[in-house]
Amino acid sequence: MATTFDIATQQAEPKQSGSVPVVAVESVYKSFPGHKVLNGISLRVNKGETLAVLGRSGTGKSVLLRLIIGLDAPDSGSICIHGQNIAGLALDRIGEIRKKMGFLFQQAALYDSLTIRENVAFPLEHHRRDLSKSDRDDRVKQLLAEVGLDGALNKMPSDISGGMQKRVGLARALALEPEILLLDEPTAGLDPISSGEIDELILKLQRERQMASIVVTHDLHSAKTIAGRLALLNEGDVVIEGTFKDLQQSNIRFVKEFLQQS
Repeated sequence: MATTFDIATQQAEPKQSGSVPVVAVESVYKSFPGHKVLNGISLRVNKGETLAVLGRSGTGKSVLLRLIIGLDAPDSGSICIHGQNIAGLALDRIGEIRKKMGFLFQQAALYDSLTIRENVAFPLEHHRRDLSKSDRDDRVKQLLAEVGLDGALNKMPSDISGGMQKRVGLARALALEPEILLLDEPTAGLDPISSGEIDELILKLQRERQMASIVVTHDLHSAKTIAGRLALLNEGDVVIEGTFKDLQQSNIRFVKEFLQQS
């Protein structure tokens, strides 16, 4: 049986098929008043790959996700989804592209007034009106079963643990069958056992769905478990990109310090 390390290692090298990357961030700059966040970074992710973006707080990791999903626009550079540059696109066109993406927010961001069933059904009700209510219900049950929560349909978010809330957030992120999965600190605030369970779940979903995934995290153990490639940011730049072994063998001072402190 393949271990989580084996699975991540199999993802380590980008595919060289010559096909267009699912996500391509090219020479992207982003600043806010008085603060430069991203300094011309470039990253690519192919189908079936998981890239973990690491860095200290305030290094632009979450801003990068917001740019990829089209919630913010870069000052310059391009962000291409399947070869389509989304920078400058009309909101309705960005909305269509966004349907191909699943997003897990850092705090799961569940609606407190809705049941678990209703939270997962939310994107289906808004974007898959071609489905009957019965089909939507079946889809919700399937998704919750996939993340191990088929017995929690009628519970409220306040009735379940933080780890279970992350699982619900994952189920909701998968509702529209995304080709791209964006994860913002998926293990933040969880105990080691719950973190390990989330890592295993992400690996399982990747094996089954072969999505292009980008994980923003400060959790080095999680990153090296679920991602074949890691990119370390510092002061708006990509300091190093490669496998975990590449980071371990690096002579760059910042990389060494980051690994020692993580």
